[in-house]
Amino acid sequence: MDDHKRTHPSRVADDRASLTGFLQYQRETLAWKCAGLTAEQLRERAVPPSALSLLGLVRHMAEVERSWFRNVVNGQTAEAHWPRRAPDHFAEFDVASADPEEAFGVWEEECARSRATVDATESLDATVHWRDEVFTLRYIITHMIEEYARHNGHADLLRERIDGTTGE
Repeated sequence: MDDHKRTHPSRVADDRASLTGFLQYQRETLAWKCAGLTAEQLRERAVPPSALSLLGLVRHMAEVERSWFRNVVNGQTAEAHWPRRAPDHFAEFDVASADPEEAFGVWEEECARSRATVDATESLDATVHWRDEVFTLRYIITHMIEEYARHNGHADLLRERIDGTTGE
């Protein structure tokens, strides 16, 4: 796997550029892990009994982007793209008939909205109140990096199981 499509974060940037650079790098890593696969491969639950698939991870990260940046930071009530049928059910992982083009489009749109939200927020120290909790933009970006990094680890394993492709 060639990682030429990923932008490595600066090693000498300030806090904001470092955090947004690492978040973008993680986003690009997920796209890279999915590159070159068929719709069937993207939908494949390659590590039984887990329900995880690469396409499910893309859809999940679209929901995470929507939730944190649109709902928490911007105070919107943007509904889920793939609504849950029960509190502990993540519909975004139900990918048997999911359209990869739609999923990637939704994810890319949510990432663009998130970048715009971060760009429009004056300081990493800006706070938002959500469900009786207070978050700084710094915390949210750091949490998003963690969320992507964890799921990109899953994506590594899924991709290797699907076609043997590995790479950091």
